[in-house]
Amino acid sequence: MFKAGHVLEGAFANQKAAEFFPAISANYAVDEAQYLTELLQLADPGEAGIAAIRERARSLIEAVRGRDNAVDTLDALLRQYSLDTQEGLMLMCLAEALLRVPDAATADALIRDKLNAAEWERHLGQSDNVLVNFAAWGLVMTGKVVDPETADGRPKNVIGRLLKRSGEPVIRSAMNQAMKLMGKQFVLGRTIAEALKNGRPEREKGYTYSFDMLGEAALTAEDAAKYMADYRQAVETVGAEPQVGKGPRPSVSIKLSALHPRYEVAQRERVLTELFASVRELAVLARQRNVGITIDAEEADRLELSLELYEKLLRDPAIAGWGEFGLVIQAYSKRCLPVLVWLTLLGRELGERIPLRLVKGAYWDSEIKQCQVQGLDGYPVYTRKEGTDTSYLACARYLLSEQTRGVIYPQFASHNAHTVSCILAMAEEISQPREFEFQRLHGMGDALYDTVIEKYARNVRIYAPVGAHKDLLPYLVRRLLENGANSSFVHQLVDPRVPVESLIDHPVSQLRRFAAPGNPRIPLPPALFGNRKNSQGINMNIQNQWNDLASA
Repeated sequence: MFKAGHVLEGAFANQKAAEFFPAISANYAVDEAQYLTELLQLADPGEAGIAAIRERARSLIEAVRGRDNAVDTLDALLRQYSLDTQEGLMLMCLAEALLRVPDAATADALIRDKLNAAEWERHLGQSDNVLVNFAAWGLVMTGKVVDPETADGRPKNVIGRLLKRSGEPVIRSAMNQAMKLMGKQFVLGRTIAEALKNGRPEREKGYTYSFDMLGEAALTAEDAAKYMADYRQAVETVGAEPQVGKGPRPSVSIKLSALHPRYEVAQRERVLTELFASVRELAVLARQRNVGITIDAEEADRLELSLELYEKLLRDPAIAGWGEFGLVIQAYSKRCLPVLVWLTLLGRELGERIPLRLVKGAYWDSEIKQCQVQGLDGYPVYTRKEGTDTSYLACARYLLSEQTRGVIYPQFASHNAHTVSCILAMAEEISQPREFEFQRLHGMGDALYDTVIEKYARNVRIYAPVGAHKDLLPYLVRRLLENGANSSFVHQLVDPRVPVESLIDHPVSQLRRFAAPGNPRIPLPPALFGNRKNSQGINMNIQNQWNDLASA
């Protein structure tokens, strides 16, 4: 097991990146309880530190809640129709499904099915937001429109029958329009030029942007060519944009899976040649145009392949010495800290500066499910949210340490006011100040980071999707799922009914209150079926597991 507690001592400083790389793979599904014990040493600021962070977080949350822009329409809508309610789940089902229903008749049947059973009346007048109250009235009327019969089978009234004839098409049109309005909340513009125009007021306030062209994995070479053209256009347009405001220049985020239809370990040679050529071309163009590039994180099975590709790109003479070719690493991965150590060793070896965006992680449900389906020995991610938060803070402490100075440029992405307070506290502990930035998603965390910019004068970059509404669906669903439940920090931060005290507990304290760091309600994959052992699989996308099989 990787000794996380030793990273601040420089225990690995004399190793070459190539010598250290096996430690990443070996930590893939390491024992959760043992490893979190290691991480707790790094994440724990001590009793006095925890108390100071609580007070800072309290002050920050109170300042955020006092702002005029603390609650926008989407926050109010999600609060009223939380995913913890039947009505919220039904809206989510419609939101997830309507944009991809191919014909009107199926869309009408879906609306009829989903809107009948909910108790929309109990949401009437419950919100301070006028638009949300209008939505409640509309949903009440909708429920009556699509269910015009009483229990004994007779129509309620003539108006009900009249509404029935034109009801579902009208509702369908309204729901699609509502989805577009929600899309505007999360998507900065349909084109990169429109996004730059729409983002200008925020840039004048001191923010900067990382633009992401909407779209998921390429399934064909034609898909990959389209995404390549989109990224190329984005780099060209951002590069031609004059500097606005005091913040750093905007950058562009790219997905490797969008640039190649076979971005997988089984096609390693093609990835390291064909995908390498595409990313290299983009990076060279971006360097010429003075636009930073960041490679987004994806599923756990692709991590080691992506690191191999990143190293090859970083060693290429056309990219070497640039200092604006960044990477995103997910803290819910048990390999996160070893990856950060490896990147530090690689950067020091090459004399390189590496922008590093630390996020908590976006694919947790599927990571857990895939391991269960494959019958693996364990999980590559933590089974409690508190475990992920502890890992994030341990990794943040390493990124702000002397070990990474001059090599890693830390970028902390979070919408959690307590996490932000922890990072600010860590930064103040350093004798020589470190350069770093915060990052947030477009449409979320506005009030939080307006406060951070005003009170702490830190750079903040907004991750902003760009694209047509028809490409919005997968991204929108991820955002709604992340932030539509009452347990979401984004949801709770601006909800005055949630006590501030419940939002300022340190994850180290939370984790130590559990009998075990791992979640007992999520059995390991071999024990999934209780008395009958699950069939065993081997993950051949992970080097140390594949090597064992190959040598056998």
